[in-house]
Order: sequence, then C-alpha cells, then structure tokens
Amino acid sequence: MTNFPGIAAQDLRMPHAEKNMTVGLFGGSFNPPHRGHALVSEIAMRQLRLQQLWWIVTPGNPLKNGGDLAPLGHRLDACKAMASDPRIRVTAFEARHHIRYTADTLALVQARNPGVRFVWIMGADNLKNFHLWQRWRQIAETMPIAVIDRPGSTLSFLSSIMAKTYDFARVDEEDAALLARKDAPAWTFIHGPRSSLSSTAIRRREAGLEEAK
Repeated sequence: MTNFPGIAAQDLRMPHAEKNMTVGLFGGSFNPPHRGHALVSEIAMRQLRLQQLWWIVTPGNPLKNGGDLAPLGHRLDACKAMASDPRIRVTAFEARHHIRYTADTLALVQARNPGVRFVWIMGADNLKNFHLWQRWRQIAETMPIAVIDRPGSTLSFLSSIMAKTYDFARVDEEDAALLARKDAPAWTFIHGPRSSLSSTAIRRREAGLEEAK
C-alpha cells in the first residue's frame, strides 16, 4: 500500500461487513462527487433497506477519457465530505488490487465476504450502455442489480439491451426490499427524485470559470 502516497491505508482496504448484512455497492469515478450521487444513495438505502452502502471510488473508468480525472486521493476526500450518512463507506480498494473492471470487483467482493447479501447499484444513465461493459452478462449473473432513475434515462429500463436480455429477471419496484435476497440474475428499476447534476457538467462549468478568470 506504499504505492499510493497521500492515501490512508484504511481507504485502500475493503470495508468490513458481517454475515447476513445487506450491502449496496456503488462504483464510479466520482469526478467529482455531487448531490446526484448522494440522492441515488439515499433512494437505494431506503428502497433496498441497506445496512451499508460502499462508494467504490475507481482508479479510472475504461469507457471514459481519463485525461481530466482528478487524483484518486482528491476524489476520496471529496467523497468523504459529501457522504454524510454513517452507513456509507468510502473505499478505493480497487486501486490496491489493480482492478479495472466491475466484473472483477464483484468477484473479489463476494469471495472476501461469504454470507453477505450484496446489491450492485447504478444510475439509469449507465443502463443504456451497460452491454458495452466488460463481461456485462457476468456482472448481471453475479449479484442483483438496482437501477436508480436519472434524468433523461427513465425509458432505458425498457429499451436497453440489458433490460431486454434480462427482462425475465426483473423484480417489481414494490418488491425492491427483497432484491438482496434473490439469486442473480435479478434486477429492479427504482423511480424517485432525480438530480440533473452530473460530474461531467460540473467539470465543464469549473473549466469555464477558470478560463473566464
């Protein structure tokens, strides 16, 4: 862990969870974290009745340009400042294990935590291109998935390749609290308050402000 200067050792460890706990996994660049991330987390914790929610701050997203990616330590600090709910655990364990793909993250988490009920959390804006993720079918068949509504993405739960492929495994939203107890593949789409904030828009706005100066 000495290869990550400026990052506390505890931030590179996988959070602890007891057997039979219900835990959500919410991965992303968080570049930067914003109120939209917090809102997705609030909805997920309430609707899925999570006892913990891990914000997994990735070293980088293979599907995104990493040129404007803030240092991992900066993003971790920003996430800690944003995540006010004590059930949220901010972690960068993927960096320690040199993980780049979600499929590998889920496999590691399950191997290290037998008996814990995990749910993968993602915003609906990711559902449209979910089939482009590395080993996306493996992800869908590893643990249940909760898709949280995002602006402009509500219809993706009907039209996306993932939704069509796993239509047989969709759980009614009213049964979302049972999702963590189901065997994969199992997924649900959760409606709720939506935030129009995005990390990309925030970075562009900040860049514009800097240019104006």
